[in-house]
Amino acid sequence: MKGVSKKYVRRVRRFVEFLGERGIVQRKPKLAIPTLDRWVVEFQDWLRQHRGVTELTIDRHGRMVMRLLPALGSKPRSWNAQLIRDVIIAETKRVSLAYVKTMTMALRGYLRFLTARGVCRAGLDHAVPIIPQWRLSSLPRYISSSDVETLIATCDQTTATGVRDRAILLLLARLGLRAGDILSLRLTDIDWQQATLSVRGKGRRETRLPLPQDAGDALLAYLDQARPHVADVRIFFMSNAPIRPLTGSSAVSDVVRGAIRKAGIPAPSNGANLLRHSAATAMLRGGATLDTVGAVLRHRSPDMTAHYAKVDVTMLLQIAQPWPGDA
Repeated sequence: MKGVSKKYVRRVRRFVEFLGERGIVQRKPKLAIPTLDRWVVEFQDWLRQHRGVTELTIDRHGRMVMRLLPALGSKPRSWNAQLIRDVIIAETKRVSLAYVKTMTMALRGYLRFLTARGVCRAGLDHAVPIIPQWRLSSLPRYISSSDVETLIATCDQTTATGVRDRAILLLLARLGLRAGDILSLRLTDIDWQQATLSVRGKGRRETRLPLPQDAGDALLAYLDQARPHVADVRIFFMSNAPIRPLTGSSAVSDVVRGAIRKAGIPAPSNGANLLRHSAATAMLRGGATLDTVGAVLRHRSPDMTAHYAKVDVTMLLQIAQPWPGDA
């Protein structure tokens, strides 16, 4: 249908589903969900119990392995190194390299799991091709501190959506949270007495971060004025009926994208990570050490934090050597 946005279609679909749940209209039978392979199901349970990864990652790894199974075959004992390589190389011609890189991670984990169960030959995980991706080769995508404040100022605090979006933007900008952090926040994660916020990031590691005054005030305003009265411990909810928690990182990115559009500022990206990168860059330029930035962003490796040193022009000028031949 021409002239109708995808967002509008999604809203209509949710409304029709709501009417179906109430018995007002006849519900369309749902398509059968593809049955997962038995070993894939056990692999997902293994990830859940022993690897400490999120449900989102568990689901993604399961789907990626299922995508590869038709080409690999249903008998893991017959798999060999050549087959593994051929299947992955074939995928590089169909999807992006970034997607294939994640797919190889899922396949390596699956092969190690099958090896531990004794249903495929050992060492096949080493046959999975390495997708070239040079770490720290790009610059962080960020905007200036003044542009961040402009984004936050676009929120209309006379509406429930505006109050919610302002709280989300401030948490992203002040604490460098990920979109997943916003989605997983619970009422019990806030310690008002100590002015801290508990965040469970990658690997289910829990970290308690200081809650800045303006972010805390915005969060309190949302809880007091705009959050729906529902029996659910999750903090952020959709503003439109049917009322439900925010789900999917795209919902948080939509908040950032909408603020960028209203502010009319040029931005190198429009996702939630834009404000995370901007927060790290601002901290570094404000005199914070790399260790401090890494602690706030909850980086596992110092190399990830060192990524931001490339945008600290003031610091780089102090160590830059004169170009040969300059007067």
